[in-house]
Amino acid sequence: MTDTQPAMILIVEDEPKLAALLADYLAQSNFLSMHIANGLDVIPAVRAAMPDLILLDLMLPGRDGIDLCRELRTFSDVPIVMVTAKVEEIDRLLGLQLGADDYICKPFSPREVVARVQAILRRAGRQRAPAGNGLVFDDELHTASYHDQRFDLTPVEFRLLKTLSASPGRVFSRDQLMNNLYEDYRVVTDRTVDSHIKNLRRKLDAASPDKELIKSVYGVGYKFES
Repeated sequence: MTDTQPAMILIVEDEPKLAALLADYLAQSNFLSMHIANGLDVIPAVRAAMPDLILLDLMLPGRDGIDLCRELRTFSDVPIVMVTAKVEEIDRLLGLQLGADDYICKPFSPREVVARVQAILRRAGRQRAPAGNGLVFDDELHTASYHDQRFDLTPVEFRLLKTLSASPGRVFSRDQLMNNLYEDYRVVTDRTVDSHIKNLRRKLDAASPDKELIKSVYGVGYKFES
């Protein structure tokens, strides 16, 4: 991890409007974000995407936040901020005892959430500056722009580009990228990844014809060069 990479925040929230609001405020503070609404999808996503911090709602379909926090702490020290409508002291204590780093009760100010995220990442040594690679993402419209040249992306291309660009220089295997392609974690082949990369390169080349942003690493996978 370098100081030139924006931090990736995983928003685990089953209220779409609230998740979108948090994503907007995080983007304004130069954070990347990804959203998951079902508790069953959290562990695979964390293993695949390796976020820098998790905003974890307690009341989720599939699996609750307490159970997820307990399992996350068996393999990861990623900072966890629990976000919930449960305000009883026992819930706060239980969440923190399980390894959560902070606890925010609903309703809350999105600005306060961002401030908490920044403070926790600074303490954890994970705060990262904007990437400076010219890429800007619009999570709602699934579009991206490179040095003000906008291009439309499919949902899969959008997730693929965000995953690659969040860690410039890091080589992702096809298996790692496949885990980020589809929200339902369907089984796909290596050729599926290659096909999406080909389409993504074509769109990036139109915005930046003089620079190859996604490079192949023979026998391994792909990496993003900022």
